Amino acid sequence: MAVTSSTTPPREPATRSAPAAAKDLQGTGSERAASSGEAAEAGADMLQTASRMIYSGSYALAYGVVYAVVFAVQMMPQDNPVMHGFHDGGKAAMDELSQS
Repeated sequence: MAVTSSTTPPREPATRSAPAAAKDLQGTGSERAASSGEAAEAGADMLQTASRMIYSGSYALAYGVVYAVVFAVQMMPQDNPVMHGFHDGGKAAMDELSQS
């Protein structure tokens, strides 16, 4: 036959003294301030990381598009009506820019 014994911890009184309650509030306030400071720092780090990712992605995309277009234009035959139109349009734009 097994004997079980139950020990219950002593219960805290329902009300505490005012100085004890004030100490608890001060402790949680400083802990909250520390955790909010850490949260603000983590948010700033996350924002900086996202900003760097957007900048790097935009930079890579811009150069990828430019070099892809330059490569495609260089691969096209130079003696055709489309290339003559591009050449004439570029020359007209430069003339217009220099007159302004």
